[in-house]
Amino acid sequence: MLRLMQRFCLAATTMGGFACGAEEAHEGLSTNAPVLWEIPIPFWEGHTLPISNSLIMLAIAVVLITLLLRIATRKMERIPHGLQNFVEWVFEMLYTFVEGLTGKKLAKKYFWYFATVFLLILVSNYMGLLPGVGEITYKGQPLLRGANADLNVTIFLGFFYALLWFIWVLREQGLTQFIVHTFGPKGGLTGFLKYALLPIFFFVGLIEVLSICIRPVALAARLFGNIFAGEAILEQMGGISFAAMLPFMALELIVGFVQALVFLMLTAIFLKTQVGGDEDEDAHAET
Repeated sequence: MLRLMQRFCLAATTMGGFACGAEEAHEGLSTNAPVLWEIPIPFWEGHTLPISNSLIMLAIAVVLITLLLRIATRKMERIPHGLQNFVEWVFEMLYTFVEGLTGKKLAKKYFWYFATVFLLILVSNYMGLLPGVGEITYKGQPLLRGANADLNVTIFLGFFYALLWFIWVLREQGLTQFIVHTFGPKGGLTGFLKYALLPIFFFVGLIEVLSICIRPVALAARLFGNIFAGEAILEQMGGISFAAMLPFMALELIVGFVQALVFLMLTAIFLKTQVGGDEDEDAHAET
């Protein structure tokens, strides 16, 4: 699971870099993350990997998470203590929470994703609150910026989940069952009523498809909006005085955790509502 988490983090770092765009320098926290460097991509002439200040923070978050897990699991003990005990406690709490949302079967298969995205978002949110973030400059641009205060990063997280969701649904249901589940009759209807209501169920299915397409955008916008607004407020309050910033800093500590948890909850619920869970399998077994 550790390797899967590391691979996902590295993918988030790389793809987040491709999504970043340039902007002109101006005062205040911009909605776009400025590109600080452009690294040529080997064997792809004329294309570069843009390195923005938010990408730097995302990379640092990946390194911190990786180091923490490496150190905690370097010498595994049957009776854990210290950092290993803390990390195991965190993952046990997360697993219990995910299992309650998705059921045992889905939690066992896909917990690696939910744990990874929760930690990545949480660490990134808190790193954006560190002193010096947004204040240290490089060539007139902030050197560091909260990763989730960049819409490009949150859009990638949302659409990457949408891709995984589609793959998981096809794995669990198959294409035929997915179409039947989306457009077919619901509620156990039989006989004439079942066929008479088919147009209505088909229309509801179209609305469901639209909802599925909107989900990654909603996930990205919700996370970006809350984090960007918080960092913008802190920047303004910091210009007044450090004391004026403290209450908002305390609030952002809560918001950072809540937003990571909300992202985890919504992604887990989206998967559960489509493919069902353990209780659905038990019902099929009884019939």
